[in-house]
Amino acid sequence: MKQEPRFEAALAIHLFKGGRLLLDARVPFGVVFGGTDVNEDVKDEHKRAVMEEVLHKARFAVAFTDKLKERAEELLVCESKKIYVQPQGIETRVASHFSWSDFLHSTGVRTKQEENLRVFLLVCGLRRVKDPLYLLEVFAEWHNQNPLVALIIIGPKIDPVFTAEVEESVKRSVGVYLAADLSQEELHAAMQKSFALVNSSLSEGMSAAILEAMDLGLPVLARDVPGNAAIVEHEVTGLLYSSPQEFVSMSRKLLDDHELQERLVRNGKNYITTCHNPMKERISYQKLVETLH
Repeated sequence: MKQEPRFEAALAIHLFKGGRLLLDARVPFGVVFGGTDVNEDVKDEHKRAVMEEVLHKARFAVAFTDKLKERAEELLVCESKKIYVQPQGIETRVASHFSWSDFLHSTGVRTKQEENLRVFLLVCGLRRVKDPLYLLEVFAEWHNQNPLVALIIIGPKIDPVFTAEVEESVKRSVGVYLAADLSQEELHAAMQKSFALVNSSLSEGMSAAILEAMDLGLPVLARDVPGNAAIVEHEVTGLLYSSPQEFVSMSRKLLDDHELQERLVRNGKNYITTCHNPMKERISYQKLVETLH
């Protein structure tokens, strides 16, 4: 940057994607770890070197969980005292004029028993690390046995090549649908109308969709990877599965066990209130940003 900067400080999201853009900036900055940083980008020697330089120059770094901080310290050369743990604060807002029937129709779901339909909503950006096709085959088989279950994948089309793969695969599968992306408030309304929130990621930092589902009173079924296991306690705040077959088995149990449904919803909501308070998050970031002056 040859011009004098027009800002006094900066905060970057993701060490590699965002932090590298600040390496030549003549302003103090902080960074927030993304799951991709320590789960994927760290495997690339060039990206790892860039992230270490970002950490060296940053005044502070924020990790969403203790596990994420530990992994960063294990895989990257960095000063431990620079890394602070601050979970995401969660606030949800539901669109008041959202039509569930219109959403299902526009997504391609055709049923005369809408009130009995059980929608499993997989919220993710369409990229390979989110692995949205992981459950495709077993869910289609399950749908053939029980036409009142449906899997709807929804999220922004981040990777155009992979998005085309997802679109083609979904077209060939029964009971699995790909919805157009919605605004945040509309998405929260769709989540609230769904039966359960699904996560099938190969790796995660801290899934906002999982936390939002808990806040909205939605049971969560998440793939058992470290980032998910850090926020989902199995059979307490959600269900963790390790294979597509286990996902179906747990989903069937959840459908039949109303006590389990109620327990997961109650505990999930309590967990969000206790551990993901947005006011606490604001105060933490205000204190950190003050160190940039």
